[in-house]
Amino acid sequence: MIQFSTAQVAAFIGGKVDGDAETIVSSFAKIEQGKAGDLCFLANMAYEQHLYSTSASAVIVADDFKPSKAVSAALIRVKNPYEAFAKLMAFAESQKPRATGVSELAFIAQGVEIPSSCLIGEFVVVQKNAKIGENCTIYPQVFIGENAIVGNDVVLFPGVKVMNDSVIGNRCVLNAGAIIGGDGFGFAPDEKGHYNKIPQLGNVVLEDDVEIGANTTIDRATMGSTRIGQGTKLDNLIMIAHNVELGKHNVFAAQAGVSGSTKMGDHNMIGGQVGFSGHIKIGSHCKIAAQSGIMSDVPNEASLMGSPAIPSNRYFRIYAIFRKLDELARKVNSLENK
Repeated sequence: MIQFSTAQVAAFIGGKVDGDAETIVSSFAKIEQGKAGDLCFLANMAYEQHLYSTSASAVIVADDFKPSKAVSAALIRVKNPYEAFAKLMAFAESQKPRATGVSELAFIAQGVEIPSSCLIGEFVVVQKNAKIGENCTIYPQVFIGENAIVGNDVVLFPGVKVMNDSVIGNRCVLNAGAIIGGDGFGFAPDEKGHYNKIPQLGNVVLEDDVEIGANTTIDRATMGSTRIGQGTKLDNLIMIAHNVELGKHNVFAAQAGVSGSTKMGDHNMIGGQVGFSGHIKIGSHCKIAAQSGIMSDVPNEASLMGSPAIPSNRYFRIYAIFRKLDELARKVNSLENK
């Protein structure tokens, strides 16, 4: 990290310095491990105790934070410490030198043009009629199929598979082992109960600023497109089935699964291992707790838990009773004996 004063850092993230504005920071650290020259942040008050013992030179805190003890570090006050710290880390990452060029061990189909601003690693395969945008970083062993389109500033980590006809928007990040556009799970039973494969003729479209976690799979549509909306972030080991449509700025934790043709709105927060039935509609601004089972349509701004899922406030009331079932059973048995 380049050296900056706390005043320069505050100006970049729209904050104010409480303490020495000339303090120099040159690296990032967790608040409990901070040392001289480090910049840390405090967003979760469970870590407040470390603020009073850290050796970090500066700490980003909330505007309204009031320390209960003396603090040796300079404080940079902002509206959202976590967001500000992320912005700084992204800036530092963007300043790192970036290699370009095409490895001699890569296979690029005849007629495919690779911009000089791109990095293409060893054993990358780019098939015919594929298009690669500017400033892409494509790590070793990535496969890009026929007619696939990869936008600008895209990062494809090792082992990513972008299958035929898939469309990857600008500034997308696909982590190691992600598979975009694999065959959808479509089979039709005949009169004998045998399952015959339905050709999957559609594609997958990732809009701009989408991030896909390691070993996550997104199936191509039977017809039309499986679509992941702008800014949506999917964690590792997630399964998105054929013809699913996710809106903008949704976030999914690991091991969630969405069955075919389900449609989701915008700005939803989905916990780990949540399962969605197929052919249902999910609204916008919903919060769905980990391991919930979603069996039917969900309205806007819903907060759900459980499997099958029910409203969170009702779930907690039921769970409070559930925790006392053994006690209630003993009382019932006692009354019956009397």
